Amino acid sequence: MAKPIDLGLTLEGEDARCFHEYMERPTYTDAARELIRSAAHEAQNRRL
Repeated sequence: MAKPIDLGLTLEGEDARCFHEYMERPTYTDAARELIRSAAHEAQNRRL
C-alpha cells in the first residue's frame, strides 16, 4: 500500500483564521470567473 504524502504545511494563528475565513467565502477576480466559465463550457462540450 502506498505511503501518504506528508506536505508538512501547518497554518497557525492569524494565518489559519484567514485561510478558514477565505474557504468559507472565497472571492474571485473577473479573470478567475471567466476562466471558470470557460472550463465549465469546455467540459460540457466534451461530455458524451
